[in-house]
Amino acid sequence: MSRARHILAIDQGTTSTRAILFDPEGRPLASARRELQQLYPADGWVEHDPEHIWADTLAVCREAMETGGLGARDLAAIGITNQRETTILWEHSTGRPVHNAIVWQDRRTAPLCRALEAEGLDLSIRERTGLVVDPYFSATKLAWLLDHVPGARAAAERGELAFGTVDSFLLWRLTGGAVHATDASNAARTMLFDIRKQEWDEELLERLRIPPAILPRVVDCAGELGATPAGLFGAPVPITGMAGDQQAATFGQACLEPGTMKSTYGTGCFALLVTGRELVPSRNRLLATVAWRLDGAVTYALEGSIFVAGAAVQWVRDGLKAIAHARESEALARSVPDTGGVYMVPAFTGLGAPWWDPDARGAILGLTRDSTAAHIVRAALEAVCYQTHDLMTAMADDLAGRGLALPEAPLRVDGGMVANDWLCQYLADVLDRPVDRPAVIETTAAGAARLAALGAGLVPSLEALAAGWRAERSFHPSIDPGLRAARLAGWRAAVERVRSGR
Repeated sequence: MSRARHILAIDQGTTSTRAILFDPEGRPLASARRELQQLYPADGWVEHDPEHIWADTLAVCREAMETGGLGARDLAAIGITNQRETTILWEHSTGRPVHNAIVWQDRRTAPLCRALEAEGLDLSIRERTGLVVDPYFSATKLAWLLDHVPGARAAAERGELAFGTVDSFLLWRLTGGAVHATDASNAARTMLFDIRKQEWDEELLERLRIPPAILPRVVDCAGELGATPAGLFGAPVPITGMAGDQQAATFGQACLEPGTMKSTYGTGCFALLVTGRELVPSRNRLLATVAWRLDGAVTYALEGSIFVAGAAVQWVRDGLKAIAHARESEALARSVPDTGGVYMVPAFTGLGAPWWDPDARGAILGLTRDSTAAHIVRAALEAVCYQTHDLMTAMADDLAGRGLALPEAPLRVDGGMVANDWLCQYLADVLDRPVDRPAVIETTAAGAARLAALGAGLVPSLEALAAGWRAERSFHPSIDPGLRAARLAGWRAAVERVRSGR
């Protein structure tokens, strides 16, 4: 077997940039990681330095290759996965960003979103893009950049600038500026892309005054996307896979058939239910989105997006100083029988699905003199589970509206938080369904690697990919149904307390 069957996966996330080498059997061989600095220039604003992203991407790729003892000629392909919706605008001639990247969590464009809703555009935007009108998505971020960066609009209209989400920016840089493209899964998160027609929407572009010339070409998630120049890693390496992080995680979890679903627990929490060739519009403000596009054929999904999951534990660590390390949260949660009536609603950047309330703010409710750090830590972890329950309840209702039932299959979970056994068990208790944790927990990078392997012709079929998935452990519900119902009722009351206008 040729050594050139290894895959290098780039996983550029919100809080870190990673590269993982996968061997020909799809097993992680070596990895490298760099933390990504978060920039907060104003209340509700979140930015990244694109040059920092690029420098870290190069560094982790080279470090992973060195650690794995491989060179560029040992690589069959590169796969890219990325934090979605984060928006970058750069110069065509130099590749220089004209402003920091505006991160998906950023809320500065809430007034523009309210204006779009006041114009009655929310329904047509949802019908065409599958998305709700919210600052979360790229469209209003891009409009803000064009309106607020001096000279940007004039330069864009002259065709001198390029827009992209992080995948597009990395593809541009990795190909030495030769390829300006994005994949269909990332395009579907911009609020500018018609997910039925699979093309940029002219009316939305016109309303937001976005010149079409700055947009990337939309491509499949697997196939020949470009290649690195020889000088970058020592030899050209083809780039053959690309998808947004949650779609990549879904692919990595082998949720390939309609009715399969996964939930990823990182900075935020994102649950995806694959609906196949059928686009299922949501009546509960979930998102109808592109899971992936292969050989021109689109697979759709329903998605629920929670803005704060692991970030709540980070806040307990860094803001409250209640713990020194995130891993301490499991022992603290186990140390108390319950939260003592404490609920945390971590709406630090508004509430995501199914509420979509950008003006909601976080709160810790039910505190008494008996409340301790352990109760607050446990409440932060429980909130992740309750929010997942909200998403799955909405998914079930959306399917019921079409005469379908939510499958009783286990929920496949991944992300850094699911190393916490207590969290996985409580999630199974709250959802009243089994929770499966995969043997390869780095499913986002694994999904990018599997898409790249598919694009490079290294795997024969999707069925072959699905057959290779394995669970490391399954968690089964064990809580009293009456207690479950009472705790969920308490959670719903807490959410109502923090929603804006309440």
